[in-house]
Amino acid sequence: MIKETLNARRLLCPLPVIRTQDKVKQLKTGDHLEVICTDPGVMQDIPMWCRINGHKVLETKSGNHEYIIILEVGL
Repeated sequence: MIKETLNARRLLCPLPVIRTQDKVKQLKTGDHLEVICTDPGVMQDIPMWCRINGHKVLETKSGNHEYIIILEVGL
């Protein structure tokens, strides 16, 4: 299992989701991706994208004007 981090700070919708999608394509099933954003919309957008595409949100957290989503890559 690989753990990667994606810096999507200062990007607005839909770019954080697009960058997440592009990064996930480079990973394998079971790998973890931590996405760090400053757009609060990602707290709904990325989990929705994960549900549609078969990935699992492991954790979401926010603080200090940042929003972090940790996901596990699905099939």
